[in-house]
Amino acid sequence: MRIRPISPDLLVTELTGRLADAATRVASAAAGPARLRVAMDSAPAAGADELAAALVDPLRAQGHPVLHVRATDFLRPASLRFELGRTNPDSFYEAWVDEAGLRREVLDPAGPGGTGRLLPSLWDADADRASRARYVDLAPGGVVLVSGPLLLGGALPFDVTVHLELSPAALRRRTEPDQQWALPAFDRYAEEVVPASFADVVVRADDPRRPALVEPGGDD
Repeated sequence: MRIRPISPDLLVTELTGRLADAATRVASAAAGPARLRVAMDSAPAAGADELAAALVDPLRAQGHPVLHVRATDFLRPASLRFELGRTNPDSFYEAWVDEAGLRREVLDPAGPGGTGRLLPSLWDADADRASRARYVDLAPGGVVLVSGPLLLGGALPFDVTVHLELSPAALRRRTEPDQQWALPAFDRYAEEVVPASFADVVVRADDPRRPALVEPGGDD
């Protein structure tokens, strides 16, 4: 593998180009209306939510409607998430995100033959109730960016997957003290799922000021 350092601004520019090209290919190859479903996967410390947000305006400038959905807006109710306690890493790994809801309300409607009628958020975790968000229509040729942790281990139907990778040391260094309890979940994810081995785009994000793209060919 070849490691190519890149500035944060150029990373956004390059990802915008790749996703815009992919959205165009998907739209031209589909028999009917089509949209691009993108996973922006990382531990919170690596900033997938922030990177996804930074892609919205550049993609729109390329002519693609965009919806950014955060996995943290598709959590299961507290009674289910916290059944084994509020800081149980296995529960965080296996039971926090409502993958069925995310698929039903976002990924399937954005997929082949889908209506394009998407729900931006399902659950307000702070209030522990339905978010009462309104559905939005994502036009054909659009891009839905789904950002959050642990997205690539559940067979969710994404067209493009982007993984922001942190070394174990960087993950521990950059994770907030009150979130350190979740570290075993990310260790388990790295060992069981190995997202960097199959994601379409892998970004090494140990230093947010100096990301690097992992590319085929060359030496690691």
